[in-house]
Amino acid sequence: MWTNRLKLPSSLTVLPTILALFTLCAASLAQAATAPTPSAQDTINAMERANAAVVGITTQVPEDARSAETLGLRRQGSGVVIGADGLVLTIGYLVLEAETINITTQDNKVVPARVVAYDHATGFGLVQPLTPMRSIKPVAIAGAQDVALGSALMVSTGGEDGDVNMTQLVSKRAFSGTWEYFIDNALFTAPAIANHSGAPLFNQRGELIGIGSLVVANALGDQRRLPGNMFVPTALLTPILAELRQTGSSRSSKRPWIGLTSAEQSGRVQVLQVSKEGPAETAGLQAGDIVLAVDGAKVTSLESFYKKLWDHAEPDAQIQLTVLQGADIKTITLRATDRMRALAKPKGI
Repeated sequence: MWTNRLKLPSSLTVLPTILALFTLCAASLAQAATAPTPSAQDTINAMERANAAVVGITTQVPEDARSAETLGLRRQGSGVVIGADGLVLTIGYLVLEAETINITTQDNKVVPARVVAYDHATGFGLVQPLTPMRSIKPVAIAGAQDVALGSALMVSTGGEDGDVNMTQLVSKRAFSGTWEYFIDNALFTAPAIANHSGAPLFNQRGELIGIGSLVVANALGDQRRLPGNMFVPTALLTPILAELRQTGSSRSSKRPWIGLTSAEQSGRVQVLQVSKEGPAETAGLQAGDIVLAVDGAKVTSLESFYKKLWDHAEPDAQIQLTVLQGADIKTITLRATDRMRALAKPKGI
């Protein structure tokens, strides 16, 4: 594995160095790329255009926000302009319950913004600047189906300390989050980049293929420890972008939420934490409980657990959980809810 981190001056004069890194890495990769290799000048131009669209994002949430305890009152990360009107794509937790949002451009101009969408199902967030950013051209969005494992990719971060980070695609696979979250075909890269929140992931054509979500310990997805990052693939955004602009979330986000943080433990689903005043806490679930079944159907993984919950068409469905609580097996019936109902609604949605 390899890495290179470059401080970006506003002139972007480091981009030829980025090209050199791509060339060196491509020569060392054992697996050939499935797509044609761009020319030297094409790669320089593509990287320059892509990085020019990256911005910094800072948000402030109220002290009584439900997400304040886990995500903090002040959040900082990156985003990327994807719309001709200045629409910025980022990771949703940066703008979740946000009261104040500021975008910082690469020339250090601070632009106030509002939330357009927070999509619980994908994890994406959209923000709209309140004053024009006409000088920033939007990036193209692409899928990652033609990006081979081992491909060299670029991660850009925005704000005053914006960087360019070279990374490598090491895995594409399903991802189950502890917070009632699941997506297919998440993108995993290595080495790990600390400033990952909302950071755009670009292919060698300068197309946007992912948005930074997490640092992970096992980027390869097996027993070998390899720190890296998980990126939400932007292929998930294209089918729902118009819906997010119009309604603030996708239809897939309107599904049962019970307020648990859980983890897989040797073929079992263990409750790590219950959300304060959420459906699970109200029904009597506790940290340490083992979820054995949902509506009588056995669950052995986070994926199977979530999918059984989401089999219910309505967010406020009545759901029956079979749990091991201490030495006792209990049947607990709870009334789920729409996740967004439990959160402060940001201005603008």
